[in-house]
Amino acid sequence: MIQKKICLIGTSGVGKTSLVAKFVHSMFSDKYLTTVGVKIDKKTVSVDGAEVMLMIWDLAGDDDYQRLQTSYLRGTSGYLLVADGTRQITLDQAIEIQGRVVEAAGPLPFLLALNKADLVSQWEIDDARTDDLAARGCKSFKTSAKDGAGVEEAFVELGRMVTQSK
Repeated sequence: MIQKKICLIGTSGVGKTSLVAKFVHSMFSDKYLTTVGVKIDKKTVSVDGAEVMLMIWDLAGDDDYQRLQTSYLRGTSGYLLVADGTRQITLDQAIEIQGRVVEAAGPLPFLLALNKADLVSQWEIDDARTDDLAARGCKSFKTSAKDGAGVEEAFVELGRMVTQSK
């Protein structure tokens, strides 16, 4: 079995932990619990006929009070960059964090998860912005940790990307 370490990266409150809980345990909670340091989960997925165990590192949010611990990136094969679709600023912050990840770990496969797609009436990130990111090579998924939309697809696609990269 192939094992790959992936990290979830983004600012506080964008839904990283909720995405992992939905993907790994098929659960969602409205309670907000701040991740301290890192929380590690794992789940096996089928990628093009191969079993891939994803070791999922849910990293604490990067914000004014704490910065991404780049030491947690050591050995990672790729990452899910998470932004909250209802808060435009979290996308701007995610892009800034992604730059720091590249500086610390080099170019790695990654996907952008635009989370909270179930709150479409409150959405602040427009299609023009995501189209621009896609044109620059940033593949994105609209996800909802609450109803599960796009969650499995995003993790499986990231699994595909990390198994195909060298």
